[in-house]
Amino acid sequence: MRRTEYKNIGETLYTDTLPNGLRLCVVPKKGFQGYFAAFAADYGGAGRVFTLDGERYDTPAGVAHYLEHKMFDLPDGDNALSLLNANGADPNASTGDDTTCYYFQCTERFEENLRLLLHFVSTPYFTEETVQKERGIIAQEIRMGEDDPGLRLFYNFLRQLYAHHPIRDRVAGTVESIQAITPEMLYACYRAFYAPGNMCLCVEGDVAPARVRQIALEELGEENRPVPRPDYGEAESPLPVEAFHKEEAPVSAPQFMIGSKLSPEAGGEAALRQRLVSQLALRLLVGASSPFYTRLYGEGLLNRDFDYEAYFSSGTGTLIIEGESEDPEAVFEALKQEAARVSREGFSEESFERAKRASLGARLRGLEDFGGVCLSLISGVFEGYCSFDAIALLDRVTKAACEDFIREAFAPEKLVISILEPKKD
Repeated sequence: MRRTEYKNIGETLYTDTLPNGLRLCVVPKKGFQGYFAAFAADYGGAGRVFTLDGERYDTPAGVAHYLEHKMFDLPDGDNALSLLNANGADPNASTGDDTTCYYFQCTERFEENLRLLLHFVSTPYFTEETVQKERGIIAQEIRMGEDDPGLRLFYNFLRQLYAHHPIRDRVAGTVESIQAITPEMLYACYRAFYAPGNMCLCVEGDVAPARVRQIALEELGEENRPVPRPDYGEAESPLPVEAFHKEEAPVSAPQFMIGSKLSPEAGGEAALRQRLVSQLALRLLVGASSPFYTRLYGEGLLNRDFDYEAYFSSGTGTLIIEGESEDPEAVFEALKQEAARVSREGFSEESFERAKRASLGARLRGLEDFGGVCLSLISGVFEGYCSFDAIALLDRVTKAACEDFIREAFAPEKLVISILEPKKD
């Protein structure tokens, strides 16, 4: 295995690509009591159209999430969640637009739990009866999401930005779309995307990297299967579909999302740099210590319910600024004015250095979270970079790069706002 020391952050990373194509990352933590292991597929809710064995599949919204639910069933009738819990582990799973991840944390019996994780994710078992039984459970989960104002606002916002990219559809799908999911469809999606060569295993804890590698080979074998690429359709226009959208919802105060489409880098260090620049630029423009936020907070236009991010997934990049305000349209106008001012005048050197130090500190604190470390390493593997390089790369980010990001991302013709306001009755 390749050993890389990151002396600037005090971490050592072991990496390897196994004969079956599996990417492996191990972060040894000598003397620590806890363990975290994550096993992920480079496949999520947006990967609905693909070609497998010469046959084109156009699967319904929600199939990746449905597959995640059913992977815990084992042929002997056991359920992997129950087995891991009984073994002292705390397991879970999640499906995003581009990744499905199965993980656990524990303080004992790590090797047994790791074998169980690898075993159940590599053992598909779907029957008409079990798939039909799950339909009601997932439908109820979808209905609960429909009652969530935050989710409703988020997908309204995405539909304003994207004309046809599958990222605009809910990962869980709809009650109607999941009716078309069959065992045969789940097996096809599994064969396509759950090949070891499309997956990554990341472990952090007091472990021997060579031992983790051996267990992975024993549980997964050495077969290296080809993996199709999802088809996301025609390229999107850089301009939005709809600049303004407002509707009523059961909320106590108006909620808003403001943003635009970004042009994502293809991968590698350029992709990591883009993520670092975008987050630092947003911290400077709308962060808690920015002139914009402090002024609007003082005026009562913003409160503590305010956040921002640059979200990159499935070949897309999305700028998201969200919060709560009695006058979202006034916030939108103030934001456009502040972005225009920064585009003309730039950021001050003092504020730039202060924001960079704050970002560095936040990333260093994040290294204490084993789960966060593993999940960020997996994201980097799928995008062709190592997240441990972020600290050194962030130190080289320039003020000019952040200013260029603001000019591009906040071009007035690109910006949209989506609003949920309280029902008038």
